[in-house]
Amino acid sequence: MEMREEKFYTAKDVAKMIKMSEMSAYRLIRKMNADLEKEGKIVIKGKISKRYFEEKTGI
Repeated sequence: MEMREEKFYTAKDVAKMIKMSEMSAYRLIRKMNADLEKEGKIVIKGKISKRYFEEKTGI
């Protein structure tokens, strides 16, 4: 069975990358997801698209 790369970061992933608490990462994801919803995109609670996250943060 082939392993697929995940297309989303979790709050735990974001917290590690930005060196912040998981709670702060959840707040950041919530804000980014709200912006995506305003653009008419479908979001998943507690996760953020890798592509969108990397575009917005430059990471």
